Amino acid sequence: MPLAEDLARFSSLHTVEEPVELDLAVTSILRQDEERVVYFTDLGGRPAVGNLWASRARICESLGVSREKLPFALLDAIHHPISEEMTKDAGFLEGEIPDFDLHEDLPAPRWYPDEPGRYLTSAIVAAEWEGKRNLSYHRMLVLDRDRLVARLVPRHLRTMMEAALDQGEEIPIAIFIGAPLPVLLAGATSLEYDSDELHIAASLTRGTTGKKLEAVRLPNGVTVPADCEYVLEARITGETHEEGPFVDGTGTYDRVRQEPVIRVTRLYRRPDAVYHLILSGGQEHHQLMGMPREPLIREAVTRVVPHVAGVRLTEGGSSWLHGVVAIRKQHERDGKNAILAALSGHTSMKQVVIVDEDIDIYDDRDVEWALATRFQADRDLLVIKGAKGSSIDPSAGDTTAKMGLDATKPLGRSEFDRPIV
Repeated sequence: MPLAEDLARFSSLHTVEEPVELDLAVTSILRQDEERVVYFTDLGGRPAVGNLWASRARICESLGVSREKLPFALLDAIHHPISEEMTKDAGFLEGEIPDFDLHEDLPAPRWYPDEPGRYLTSAIVAAEWEGKRNLSYHRMLVLDRDRLVARLVPRHLRTMMEAALDQGEEIPIAIFIGAPLPVLLAGATSLEYDSDELHIAASLTRGTTGKKLEAVRLPNGVTVPADCEYVLEARITGETHEEGPFVDGTGTYDRVRQEPVIRVTRLYRRPDAVYHLILSGGQEHHQLMGMPREPLIREAVTRVVPHVAGVRLTEGGSSWLHGVVAIRKQHERDGKNAILAALSGHTSMKQVVIVDEDIDIYDDRDVEWALATRFQADRDLLVIKGAKGSSIDPSAGDTTAKMGLDATKPLGRSEFDRPIV
């Protein structure tokens, strides 16, 4: 479904009718109220939308699942991937721009004052190499009319790129913007190298909507979802360029690095295209980055504690660095075992609070109450030094310290119970 049609069903839609400049203006508008969807009729001359998936409730409503069932829907898609439905019919193919200029034809804004230029923040890269396929998010700085520089963390896409360069080749890729929600969620999963995120997206689409995920193969051989707003055919070159500083998920500037340059060879745009904006460091960034990791944390904890009532990566921890896990204890050691399992299930997390299932993990006040009444630092605090952390944590160096807080009540101690009314 085109994004322009999809927007009509959001009751919280706020429309900005007046023209908005691409240099810094969009950030303050989106930050005014991140719970509302903001539609720009004229962002640098193009329609655009932001805060689209900033709400967990809106994500669940769109997929037709409850907040409690969403992790199971994601896990089912991860464990039971299916193939996409190939088609030759994609709306964006009608809008190939023959003499494109990324500065003119993409309404990518400059978000924050110290950033060096305009950034793509919602772009997913599709890459295929030696029988493997990968979808992953990457921020991209617009360099000139046909070049971008992308931050590639040392994961699957960089592995593919380096393998291609070792063979004297430049890996062909596709960059797409404005994909369906199941694709956005699947692109944020982080699984083993053999996993195919497009197959996960197809399974999630079928499991939540009952529909098939249609995809199209581009002239450069890369497959992308058919329902995208913008698609760029490109290749990752052996050239590098300075990238950053950029405001990442923590809301702080990430450092400058030398990163790979991407050369764009074709640009497609739907005739009614709406550009998808993700406010870096904002709630939508947090939801799409963190939510797909919660099922994996749940799965890791379930291996050591049979009943896991819920998992949440907290907004205060940028939906990345801090988490809360609710369990049903069967043994006194379960709290600490859950800490270790949760940290292994999401290696970027540096703080996790384990609570009982009577605690609402989505209520920060309730979680703090559990810490106030069921936690003692000298017996319930677990600190792990010198662990692998997250590159977006400004307080971390080469390693980070991690902390687990066991805020579960002792078994058989009625004085820790809350009254039932």
